[in-house]
Amino acid sequence: MLTAIVGTNWGDEGKGRMVDLLSENYDIICRYQGGNNAGHTVINDKGKFILNLLPSGILRETTVNVMGGGMVVDIEHLAGEMSRLQEKGVKVTPNNLKISKSAVICMPYHKLQDCLEEERLADKKFGSTRRGIAPVYADKYMKKSIRMCDLFLPIDMLTEKVKNIVEWKNLTIANGYKAEAIDYKDIMAWLEKYGDPIKSFIVDTTEFLNNAAQNGKNIMFEAQLGALRDLDFGIYPYTSSSQTIAAYATTGSGVPNLRLDSTIGIMKAYSSCVGEGPFVCEMFGAEAESLREAGGEYGAATGRPRRVGGFDVVASRYGAQVQGATTIALTKLDVLSGMDKIPVCVAYEYQGKRITTFGTSEEQEQSKPIIEYMDGFKEDITGCRKFSDLPINAQKYIKFIEESVGVPMGYISVGAEREQIIEME
Repeated sequence: MLTAIVGTNWGDEGKGRMVDLLSENYDIICRYQGGNNAGHTVINDKGKFILNLLPSGILRETTVNVMGGGMVVDIEHLAGEMSRLQEKGVKVTPNNLKISKSAVICMPYHKLQDCLEEERLADKKFGSTRRGIAPVYADKYMKKSIRMCDLFLPIDMLTEKVKNIVEWKNLTIANGYKAEAIDYKDIMAWLEKYGDPIKSFIVDTTEFLNNAAQNGKNIMFEAQLGALRDLDFGIYPYTSSSQTIAAYATTGSGVPNLRLDSTIGIMKAYSSCVGEGPFVCEMFGAEAESLREAGGEYGAATGRPRRVGGFDVVASRYGAQVQGATTIALTKLDVLSGMDKIPVCVAYEYQGKRITTFGTSEEQEQSKPIIEYMDGFKEDITGCRKFSDLPINAQKYIKFIEESVGVPMGYISVGAEREQIIEME
């Protein structure tokens, strides 16, 4: 069984929580794109964890975790993430973590370039996490990257490769931004410090995953961010620089010959968004602050307050469609408990017309939300384990979402703990 777990909105939907829960039924968990520019928050019997690079399955002793070739990996950040897990008693060894030899290394100059560009843009900035993601993906497609496999090159060959790239980078950093030039010796020292310790984790993930599939292993593909941050299908240019959709899962993992059996689309019971860009359903003022606090809506990677709004039918239906979702997992329903009325963005108003299609970023920036309200519920639902246990108004809300999005509901999260889940029958 090959399953992708993906976000249907702007990211931060709760994918890590669902991967941690469902990974019990899988042998291998594979991250296939992105870097440390977003985080997956997981709360289980071991404690609270924020994972930026490592697949969420790393928290289960029974899984093997793969970082695919579609990822861009800041090895300094990875070293810190691995260390923090091990301090909490989570084992991270070459037996349960395998890094693709094709994955690109996010270098110090990528982070520098990211910061310099955001500062240059000033009030026109994209809201980058300043972790080097756009520059490193740009270099990948310009074929000027250092990959994991390069760590095994003879030192003179690696040094020559780094020198050539640094010389090219300084054309932009020193001559363009007028910042201090990079010294290739510093880059080589950084690669040695953080690259050498992870060499034993680097493998041919194409061979590993193909062998696993042939042997009937269950593989889960874990996405970072959501459909609306996809480079091609999202709110361009306020997107990530990678493909966040399920169709890229096997390609980014290194096995484009494999085909998914199912795709679980994750969406929240309301909307949230970190960073710049159009967010039609956005709420403001006291109402927004109350929802933000109730849901703990602060970026796992950045700590930035997330923008919040009511459930967006237009965006969620579009996200489920481009993800090819076969099942929906709804998270954070418990956050809505206590609301008299639950706001839902059922359509957009664009140039005086009601629209129900998810258009370009420029169209969305000129759109206004059309809000309807559903009756809320006051009961504490964190102890519910069956759909029938939920208050009637909560059941109606879930059925409304299911019908509006057009995908059957498979899971409903009623709390952050592993067991606080309702599995639909």
